[in-house]
Amino acid sequence: MSNTPTPHIGAKYGEIAPIVIMAGDPLRAKFMAERYLENPVLFNTVRNMFGYTGTYKGKPVSVMGHGMGIPSIAIYTYELYNFYGVKTIVRIGSAGAYHKDLKIGDLVLAMGACTDSNYAAQYELPGTFAPIADYGLLKKCVDTCEELGYRYMVGNVMSADIFYSDHPQADKWMKMGVLAVEMEAAALYMNAARSGNKAMALFTISDHILTGEETTAEERQTTFTKMMDVALSLV
Repeated sequence: MSNTPTPHIGAKYGEIAPIVIMAGDPLRAKFMAERYLENPVLFNTVRNMFGYTGTYKGKPVSVMGHGMGIPSIAIYTYELYNFYGVKTIVRIGSAGAYHKDLKIGDLVLAMGACTDSNYAAQYELPGTFAPIADYGLLKKCVDTCEELGYRYMVGNVMSADIFYSDHPQADKWMKMGVLAVEMEAAALYMNAARSGNKAMALFTISDHILTGEETTAEERQTTFTKMMDVALSLV
């Protein structure tokens, strides 16, 4: 295609699989490619946002980083959906727990994604858009968690624009039953909806807003493998 490579992805059309599993940290994508994929081939190093295509149990799949925050994931997923023919994007990442029953290492499957971002304003909708996951992907994730015996919860997450907030308002989202906070899912779900494609986001709890528990950067990069197992069940 004449639109590829893009300004942010160095691959040619056809070098990226129809399903892409994405992580905020490009080193997590690298770890996943080396751990799970058969014959992974590096297709992107632009801005060190590593992307690999290989096979998993004989089926083509790509894994790639997407960076931090809605602007970053929005650019990469827009290009993947609209220029590379990608049909399904699955985000795996870490999240901070809001719900009292969540523990470090638990999985959260994002049925929907609230946000304080202005990303949806571009669509000029006459109301508020509710970004949601693809139901088929969500159901498969639930089935896999049940089969593997992984602890999980399903519900809303909060895709926050601000990490270091001058006025933290986690308590207000907690009152509405939001399970956890992260920074990207809402834009992924909106890009999927606008392009007529599929998306799913699932998270490992890395810290807890209520208890103050937290994990290290190295633990988040290399030990959060349960969500990778679940994501790969979608291939």
